[in-house]
Amino acid sequence: MFGQLFLAGSRIPLVRRAVSGVPLTRKVVDRFVAGETVQEAVEAVRRLTGAGLAVTIDHLGEETRDTAAAAHTAEAYVTLLGALRELGLGDRAEASVKLSAVGQALGADGDKIALDNARKICEAAHAAGANVTLDMEDHTTVDSTLGILRALRADFPDTGVAIQSYLFRSEADCRDLAHGGSRVRLVKGAYAEPASVAHRDKNEVDKAYVRCLRILMAGKGYPMVATHDDRLISITETLADRFGRSRGEYEYQMLYGIRTDKQQALAGAGHTMRVYVPYGDDWYGYFMRRLAERPANVAFFLRALGGK
Repeated sequence: MFGQLFLAGSRIPLVRRAVSGVPLTRKVVDRFVAGETVQEAVEAVRRLTGAGLAVTIDHLGEETRDTAAAAHTAEAYVTLLGALRELGLGDRAEASVKLSAVGQALGADGDKIALDNARKICEAAHAAGANVTLDMEDHTTVDSTLGILRALRADFPDTGVAIQSYLFRSEADCRDLAHGGSRVRLVKGAYAEPASVAHRDKNEVDKAYVRCLRILMAGKGYPMVATHDDRLISITETLADRFGRSRGEYEYQMLYGIRTDKQQALAGAGHTMRVYVPYGDDWYGYFMRRLAERPANVAFFLRALGGK
């Protein structure tokens, strides 16, 4: 119930103003967001990579309705990737890009604007020795995102994409993407989708995740298993053994600030463990989805509001 409320609230301006105006909200946000500036993001990358973890960095923002703002977001990624290049951290980092933040939502020309901006980010990532993965947003953007992915891969074949297992279409998308050289981040999904396009029951979402995971592990691409669930991690290991995958042929991904002990344990066992590191001042939508995903996150938020 709380999850659906937080997902609904993530798109309501009045709720945004109310949550953003609570002084203690920033205390809670700091658990999930690495900071607001490039310098803070770079410091988080240095700390995490120094502990043996890999990172994927998200400059927060989505549903940009202004061409200049989309270009500004792309430039923020270029600046960040330039800083990582200077520090020699590119090979442990990648950029996670929401296409709606770089122009996808800008009407009839949105896809072209997003592609042009995403290409600039890919160029900067390539210069830094890093990769780019396209985040997936709500179901109305999937076809557009996959089309832009295909265009980017013509010049940047290592460009990855996130697939949300709770969508009914995702098994077919995973089959299409399970080819050699294809990097796919598998997530459950964190948007309030209608029952006509997505599983709503938790058990059904989990089953769909396993079906998609099996397709990716059986394929020839590079699965990026984004989960905090011990049971799904165990299933991943079983499937890796079944399909003869070494630990260098897939990786785990977890969110910044969540299950840090498990992140260290997986890295210590020889896995590539990549932490999703968000930064920036447009944190609201991301923050609300994190609260919606896990009851423990909601409890943490409520304790903080109570001063505990």
